[in-house]
Amino acid sequence: MATTSHLSSMAMFFISFFVLLMGNAEGETRHYTFNIRYHNVTRLCHTRTILSVNRQYPGPPLVAREGDRVIVKVVNHVANNVSIHWHGIRQLTTGWSDGPSYVTQCPIQTNQSYIYNFTITGQRGTLLWHAHFSWLRATIHGPIIILPKHNQSYPFQKPHKEVTIILGEWFNVDPEAIISQALKTGGGPNVSDAYTINGLPGLLYNCSSKDTYKLKVKPGKTYLLRLINAALNDELFFTIANHTLTVVEGDAIYTKAFDTDKLLITPGQTANVLLKTKPEYPNSKFLIAARPYSPGQGTFDNSTTMGILEYEHPFKKPFKNLTLIQPNLPQINDTQFVSNFTMKFRSLANYEFPANVPKTVDKRFFFTVGLGTSPCPKNTTCQGPTNSTKFAASVNNVSFTLPSVAILQAHYFGQSNGVYTTDFPVEPMVPFNYTGIAPNNTNVMNGTRTVVLPFNTSVELVMQDTSILGAESHPLHLHGFNFFVVGQGFGNFDPVKDPAKFNLVDPMERNTAGVPAGGWIAIRFLADNPGAWFMHCHLDVHTSWGLKMAWIVLDGPEPNQKLQPPSSDLPRC
Repeated sequence: MATTSHLSSMAMFFISFFVLLMGNAEGETRHYTFNIRYHNVTRLCHTRTILSVNRQYPGPPLVAREGDRVIVKVVNHVANNVSIHWHGIRQLTTGWSDGPSYVTQCPIQTNQSYIYNFTITGQRGTLLWHAHFSWLRATIHGPIIILPKHNQSYPFQKPHKEVTIILGEWFNVDPEAIISQALKTGGGPNVSDAYTINGLPGLLYNCSSKDTYKLKVKPGKTYLLRLINAALNDELFFTIANHTLTVVEGDAIYTKAFDTDKLLITPGQTANVLLKTKPEYPNSKFLIAARPYSPGQGTFDNSTTMGILEYEHPFKKPFKNLTLIQPNLPQINDTQFVSNFTMKFRSLANYEFPANVPKTVDKRFFFTVGLGTSPCPKNTTCQGPTNSTKFAASVNNVSFTLPSVAILQAHYFGQSNGVYTTDFPVEPMVPFNYTGIAPNNTNVMNGTRTVVLPFNTSVELVMQDTSILGAESHPLHLHGFNFFVVGQGFGNFDPVKDPAKFNLVDPMERNTAGVPAGGWIAIRFLADNPGAWFMHCHLDVHTSWGLKMAWIVLDGPEPNQKLQPPSSDLPRC
């Protein structure tokens, strides 16, 4: 007969074993240290000092599994203020770790540090991290790779190998000087000098034949390519010559698989694609290419970055002088391809990966997004659309001004007075023919105006591009949430006819989606995450001009529906 102490120790063993199992089920804790440092890099025969994480460009991958807790200590060793955004991570009740400067935190100052602490809940796939202060993300960025839980597999063929491909932009001069000069003069900023694949410009640029990305593959294999657009100001087409790619994920959401030979990826977006290599060794090399999509009237870097897809020869003796197969990409302003391509994305919407799109709507919003003007300071001339105006951008004609303290901090401590207001317009204050002839008065208003949402509000938001200073495409990113793209179209949104065509069955779920040039997009999301959440165009020039706003979501009644308190090392302004 067992003694009481023996039963007790047996019970403790099983309790400990159960806790261990539960701990494993809930994930592990992963620690990273990101040191922001100066770092000399040479591209296009230009050497300049960049800012980077751990002296890597692009930066190091952050790898975790769904359910893991991630703790990243960011240490600032440079003169610039900085903060890091974990783009696409939901940050459920951990808004203090979201990262946008003056929205969820004050930036990390020189010789200071901040610990970002968050749990990856219900997400798996490819995302990215990047600086969220001014234009520092040009060189401070890297991949987030979220693997499925240990006992789960991909809902597609297991790849032979996984490869991360980051598309970026290279500037021969400091991007901070570029945007500073542009904001001073009111003109458009100078464009980049090259696009890059994993930091390398490639064959077509000056001094860059050795700085060309090479992807080596074996015949008859399937590779998972994790594609990330980390460019500052350009949506990019991507292709691999003479190869078909199968899209299986966008923004860390599994999709119904579809085949394509070319993709569009906006800044901030990611895509996982399967590359099935040719069954036999081909006597060719194949160019990998990315170049901009630019339907607007502004200047842009009209160049192409190229890498090379090489097949490993079975006898390790590749033929010399292999034919280089050229890629085929859409025209620079091919809005029809972009529309058709984005419409192909559909959520899996099955039992394991449901599409929980809100079927009913509590609050509806209609936002115009586009360019505009601001008057020049008195007795000065500017280089904007006229010599008396500066370029600006706005949402519902409000050009957002970042405050000097963090919005989340002001909200949490009840000190919003003088920091922000809660009167952001739910629709345009002066309706007009949004995609027709632009109004005579193109001046924007300035303000730090927000929308307040009660917890668990179901939201429908239509974002409408305008023709003011020319129709442009705007990749809008919403922090703290995924949203469902339930509809899109060209021209003016029709509130009577268009909702009947909304897809409420298997719409794509994203964190960043393009408002079409001269068109509109309709999204739905559930405001189930308390905090202050930034929404902005992910073309940094438009963000700098004011195409941004913030949502404030109130706490829910339950303990797990409340914003957690800030940590003691929260940076001060």
